[in-house]
Amino acid sequence: MPGPTTIRLALAAGALMASALSAAADFRLCNNTATRVSVAIAYTDARTWISEGWWNLKGGTCETLLRGPLAAQYYYVYAMDERGGEWKDKAFMCTRDREFRIEGREDCYARGFDRTGFFEVDTGKDAKNWTVQLTDPNRPPAAQQ
Repeated sequence: MPGPTTIRLALAAGALMASALSAAADFRLCNNTATRVSVAIAYTDARTWISEGWWNLKGGTCETLLRGPLAAQYYYVYAMDERGGEWKDKAFMCTRDREFRIEGREDCYARGFDRTGFFEVDTGKDAKNWTVQLTDPNRPPAAQQ
């Protein structure tokens, strides 16, 4: 489970109403904190695991991490802020310090990568889009839509 420096995570259902985002179908992340966060995502394309990063989001902004209808039920996210706070868990994926797109999640260290714990996002079986909301511990969590 996340450690003491971990900032509380609030997930918001991404099955947004059509009136809110027309017909958009994406995996988005919103940074509802006061500081910049760096974000990585991992998913399977039915053949192999892929991890990608980094998106840098200013406080109060959102970013589309994957465009188009969701192809899987489970996605994995890791985020860290400028103060050392992290959103993480025990789904380990390969990452590195600079921009990356890595295929496979095995033997990270042997392949020259870092091994980072991501948290799981269950989008449900039929979701076409999803939005993850990152929040500060002193703010109430975002309402699910």
